[in-house]
Amino acid sequence: MGHNMRYIVTGGAGFIGSNLSEELSQSHEVIIIDNLSTGRLENIQSLVEKGDVAFVQGDINDTALLKDLFQDSDGIFHQAALPSVQRSVKNPMATHEANVTGTLNVLIAAHDCGVKKVVMASSSSVYGNTPTLPKHEEMIPRPLSPYAVSKIADEYYASVFSDLFGLQTVCLRYFNVFGPRQDQNSQYAAVIPNFVKRILNDEPPIIYGDGKQTRDFTYIKNVVQANIRAMEREAQGAFNIACGDQIDLLMLARTIMEIVGKDLEPVHEAPRPGDVRDSLANIARAQAAFRYAPEYDLRSGLMETIAWF
Repeated sequence: MGHNMRYIVTGGAGFIGSNLSEELSQSHEVIIIDNLSTGRLENIQSLVEKGDVAFVQGDINDTALLKDLFQDSDGIFHQAALPSVQRSVKNPMATHEANVTGTLNVLIAAHDCGVKKVVMASSSSVYGNTPTLPKHEEMIPRPLSPYAVSKIADEYYASVFSDLFGLQTVCLRYFNVFGPRQDQNSQYAAVIPNFVKRILNDEPPIIYGDGKQTRDFTYIKNVVQANIRAMEREAQGAFNIACGDQIDLLMLARTIMEIVGKDLEPVHEAPRPGDVRDSLANIARAQAAFRYAPEYDLRSGLMETIAWF
């Protein structure tokens, strides 16, 4: 396939952004912008060396840089953010500047440069501890952390830019994404890379709380597909991106141990502030709007992830 579109991926050296950039680069011109604060060069090294993507080291709060890069671009995949609920509890302002100010700068530059569409990363954390499961997009957000506040603020900015300026926007509410290239060495490493790393090292997995909290884990390839379909179709608005399956953390740990053939007793530590208790998505809206169809369930995603680690 020819290079028919020119796409920008912000945060393209990160876990989600690098997987997305790799897939996009097979048929499109891709320019990655990343300040490498949490993204890693090795995630995109081979893509850059093969000339499949262009990499610009820079910050989404550098407005001149954005205007320069966004000129003549067909769409923006906005994945740049400071991830982690825990990090945001420790440093709310850093999270706000990267996630809210940064997103506003991306939206302004996209509008000023006449870009048609922005597809951006939101988060299931915007729902908070709403008692109803599965969580659906009509629910009133109840953010429990500065990170969650930053993501719902981004969504409101996106919809205002659609209404006022005609910029097409899609916000994808990711539910616990996991897969290859996810950082397992950060102090804020997500639960799956954390569990996998420890179990492969014969160390017991650490569970914060009783382990009965549930999540809807979403394999990275499902998320990549969702981004591309959301960009290519006319859809706008906020959409849950998940599998629609629920598993508690004790069961998750057992499943990983079963796959790698180990048996370790989890260690329990105090629950973490800002963590959501239960999470499960209704994905009907994304299925209807842009034919989102998760191809990987938790187990098949875990097999690929463990093989990669």
